[in-house]
Amino acid sequence: MAAFVRTLALAFAIVAAVLSSGCSLLPEVKDETSGWSADRLYRTAHDAMLEGNYTRAVKLFETLEARFPYGRYAQQAMLEGAYASYRANEVPTAISGLDRFIRTYPNHPNVDYAYYLKGIVNFREDQGLLGYVYEFEMSERDPKLMKDAFAAFKELVAKFPDSRYAEDARQRLVYLANALSMFEVHVARYYYNRTAYVAAASRAQSSLLNFPRTPANEHALDVLVRSYDKLDLPKLRDDTREIMAKSYPGSLYLTGELGASRPWWKFWGNDIYRGVDTGKDDGKGGPKPWWQIW
Repeated sequence: MAAFVRTLALAFAIVAAVLSSGCSLLPEVKDETSGWSADRLYRTAHDAMLEGNYTRAVKLFETLEARFPYGRYAQQAMLEGAYASYRANEVPTAISGLDRFIRTYPNHPNVDYAYYLKGIVNFREDQGLLGYVYEFEMSERDPKLMKDAFAAFKELVAKFPDSRYAEDARQRLVYLANALSMFEVHVARYYYNRTAYVAAASRAQSSLLNFPRTPANEHALDVLVRSYDKLDLPKLRDDTREIMAKSYPGSLYLTGELGASRPWWKFWGNDIYRGVDTGKDDGKGGPKPWWQIW
């Protein structure tokens, strides 16, 4: 037994020696950028970015920052590196780089672009409101990316009202305000349809207070009226209905036209009204969920 143990130990020692010597026999990985100047690093990274090779651009910009942490090249590398990361779908890296740029160079001539790009990175225009509605469960989870984009654009407009990016940021703020307020309404309806009337009223109020003068206000007021009615708060219900009548005199919620029939195959047009509890029993256990189109 002792001989076996000694043999096994010797075998392990031999394997370890071979592995350690083998590592030293491996060829060294050559860094092609070794000895490059800051100017050459920047130009190569910039060209890679223009060619759409964002992964290579990010790596080169990171190398530039590490070797030459001061000066205009480092500043430009931080900014363009964030853009390259964004195009490479490395969103957290892009946001981190932009935040670092804003903290480090708050008076930089291009810091307004950093705020704008931060908003763009979080702005999922291709998804729009319905994308967020379907992606997030109707619960307390908030659409964080939209809120972060809203905050970045808002800060840009407040700090740099004359920036070349300000007008576009203002237009995106309008879109985001509408989307965020409608998200609150959908969440409020989710709670209302599950008889959580206090929560429904709270989310409807959130839409009204945080995003005034948006199209969602009409729908938030309706949820509020219905929630107050279910909570047996007639004074608040009547006051809210009066506000709604003055603000939206032609609202379908007031005219009673929500119950009008629609062909089963037509699920577009006035989509926001779908899923509202009209108080009518369809014989199938209550109102249809807002997301159900069949």
